[in-house]
Amino acid sequence: MTLTLLVPSSVVRETEDKRTATLKIGYIARAAAVFQADSLVVFNDKAGETSFAGEFVETVLSYAATPPTLRKSLWGRRDELEYAGVLPPLRIPSITGSESDDSESLTQGIVTEVGSEGRVRVNCELQHPISLVQPSTMTLTEGERVAIRISSREPLRARLIDEPLPGFQVSRMDLSDALNRDEAGVRIATSRHGTAITPSLMSTLSARLTNKGATVVFGSPGRGLPAILGVDVPSDPEATVEPSNGVGFDLWLNTIPQQGCEVVRTEEAMFASLSILTLTE
Repeated sequence: MTLTLLVPSSVVRETEDKRTATLKIGYIARAAAVFQADSLVVFNDKAGETSFAGEFVETVLSYAATPPTLRKSLWGRRDELEYAGVLPPLRIPSITGSESDDSESLTQGIVTEVGSEGRVRVNCELQHPISLVQPSTMTLTEGERVAIRISSREPLRARLIDEPLPGFQVSRMDLSDALNRDEAGVRIATSRHGTAITPSLMSTLSARLTNKGATVVFGSPGRGLPAILGVDVPSDPEATVEPSNGVGFDLWLNTIPQQGCEVVRTEEAMFASLSILTLTE
């Protein structure tokens, strides 16, 4: 299924130093990688932001999602990445096939220059940048990641291919825009005030998720989605937030109904929620 994950720009609001904030974001990226998310979106929560806000979160996530062989050429040295060394490795396969001269392999590259004659220059795992024909089905920009099919390394024969890249893409947008995408699928708000997940609920939900895909939205520590969205929480502890509340969710779901801690961190909620929502029959 197609899986999009959304986290708020305030996701590291409780951290007091850049190193801890970077590590926390690394665990969020790790969750996206483990559960094979297609995209990870940072949505704006200006009111909840502290020292490390949306641009910092997006930059560190984007760096984590970049194959290690491409990070230096794409990112260079940036203040937001001062503690990038503490990021847990994602180990998403970025190359498939053999590296021998007579077998095809798939790798990733970064577009460094877009020419005027239908060609682009690309940095990849090879020693020097290479010039490749831009397929008519692709519109490329500098800094964009691309998939490259290498059919021979000596002499070099390679071409750009219009295929999904391994791993996930990182972007930043308003929550309403993310939920209104054509490919949003089943739109799920995770919250302790949502409907408790049960085996019977999951059995009916599983087919919908498989067929339509899902967009799963998480809050930040001490500031859940009801607070971010200004949604009133029922005073009755047994009552739940209705799907009609908020900005267009299909479900408000509590994936940790027996929560034993006062606050569940975002990265913990992601692992707990996605281990359930990605189950298949």
